[in-house]
Amino acid sequence: MTQPPEHTDHSLHSSLREGMLEHLFVGGIMRELWLRGVRDFDVLHPITDAAGYDIVLSAGGAIRHVQLKSSALTAKTSRQGINTALAKQPSGCVVWMRFDADTLALGPFGWFGGLLAQALPDLGNRVGKHTKGNAEGIKAERKSIRVLNKGDFSWVETTSQIADLLFGPSMK
Repeated sequence: MTQPPEHTDHSLHSSLREGMLEHLFVGGIMRELWLRGVRDFDVLHPITDAAGYDIVLSAGGAIRHVQLKSSALTAKTSRQGINTALAKQPSGCVVWMRFDADTLALGPFGWFGGLLAQALPDLGNRVGKHTKGNAEGIKAERKSIRVLNKGDFSWVETTSQIADLLFGPSMK
């Protein structure tokens, strides 16, 4: 049985979708900051993801190194692999974006992080594994990846609430 085209597109064009979701998220955060009267904000992208983050958000002198994760609302995904290098970044955090596969509307959002200027909470010791096995079917460990369950995240509904978690509710 073939999957409906929309599901095939999400699989075949996952890199394009991920980029689009990142832009939607960043745009939502920038809009929220603008509406709060914050004019000194910036978004930075690393050349590689070796340092554990996908974007750096800066606003009002506060800096967040953010690893982005996403999954459709209908996805059965219950965990995410987090790069341990993120723990070395100041104010590192993870934002798990859930999205509607039909409209690409974002939300709710999972949050794993601390207050500004605090280290990333402990990632635990559950080591991630590669999704594909070797010739013998053995899935090798990914020593720099730790697995967090859905329950390890705090969940909020709106971009405004994520902006509060990123930069504090006082940045209004």
